[in-house]
Amino acid sequence: MSGWKSKRFWKVVEVTEGEGGYSVALDGRAVRTPAKAPLLLPTRGLAEAVAAEWDAQEDEVNPLSMPFTRSANAALDKVTTQHAEVAEMLADYGDSDLLCYRADHPAELVTRQAEAWDPLLDWAAEAFGARLEPRAGIIHAPQPPQALEPLRRRVHAADAFELTALHDLVSISGSLVIGLAAASDFLSPGELWLRSRVDETWQEEQWGTDEEAREEAEFKRSAFLHAHKLHMLTRNDA
Repeated sequence: MSGWKSKRFWKVVEVTEGEGGYSVALDGRAVRTPAKAPLLLPTRGLAEAVAAEWDAQEDEVNPLSMPFTRSANAALDKVTTQHAEVAEMLADYGDSDLLCYRADHPAELVTRQAEAWDPLLDWAAEAFGARLEPRAGIIHAPQPPQALEPLRRRVHAADAFELTALHDLVSISGSLVIGLAAASDFLSPGELWLRSRVDETWQEEQWGTDEEAREEAEFKRSAFLHAHKLHMLTRNDA
């Protein structure tokens, strides 16, 4: 049984619009999630991305080649049923945000961190009234509650699909501020990814990198960019 694989049984993939959103139909039958819920999508753009993945399947269905479908399944089967818990977990990143933990030496790394991260902290302060405070070292030091609360409200206000995208944007980067900046198009996702990797880039310049580390970094970068695209498709019906 471990070798069993799903076979393509459909000929026609269509996007259909109904009450509450958009669906993807295979030969007229609406796709459902693994938990058997209707795969109801908030925008036509996301529905078309999901439909394209189903249409691209050949003889055997490969779920790994269907990232938008997998994200939609996660939003409907997992995030919807535990929205508050997921939102609170992501909001907690604000109290230990990557951007706030700085090196105290060497001077070049200190400067790189400040140049990459200070504009993001300034943006969060202006956009949300959330002034997070940098500190030197890796020992946790709590942020002011009045800075964290607006970020917490913003995350809890996200719907299940946006929260699914934010989950990866935040957890992969290690920064709630970077995740929200990506969701707000403050900077390009590629630029935000580079800013999340200041420390790693510095280490690679000093000591070099190996192929395994490079592959892992590329996997994370692709997942970060996918999460940004998911967010854009979720918020914009285009």
